[in-house]
Amino acid sequence: MKKDRGKVWLGVAAVIENHAGEWLVVEKTYGGLKGRWSLPAGFVQQAETADMAAQREVKEETGIDCTIQGLIGFRTGVIREDISDNMAIFYGKALTEHIQIQEDEILAAFWIAPDKLAKDAKSSVMLAEMSAYHVQQHQLDLWTDIDPGKVFGYTTYHLFFNQHGNKQ
Repeated sequence: MKKDRGKVWLGVAAVIENHAGEWLVVEKTYGGLKGRWSLPAGFVQQAETADMAAQREVKEETGIDCTIQGLIGFRTGVIREDISDNMAIFYGKALTEHIQIQEDEILAAFWIAPDKLAKDAKSSVMLAEMSAYHVQQHQLDLWTDIDPGKVFGYTTYHLFFNQHGNKQ
């Protein structure tokens, strides 16, 4: 059953790195990325933060447990002059490395070195572009210990921020 997501979409994807510096990539069974390497990805669901959604999607699609450490990018576009398609791209580390795919969505999943992904014709456009850079060095770090106060009634609050700047 296809869900009605409205006209503004918020998706997530994650670059998950293993102990050898390889990235977790998947081959979807459907859609525009069918037959291409892409990152584990999906939509944010009700009552979860975007980083929680990224962690959930990695686990659902590949069976890999991971930590999300930062935000490395944000892709945004408009589809057919109608749908606002937005995706937060996170960076994380694998806690486990044994892949078990979700067969109804994923055809295959592998650990592949970024330099190989950059040259692989099977890599999606976004993955090929990102794999040419050292994404970990450019992340906004995850801050989870901030108290946002009671004004808006947050039950979960995460901030992604470059903590390498100078605090005034």
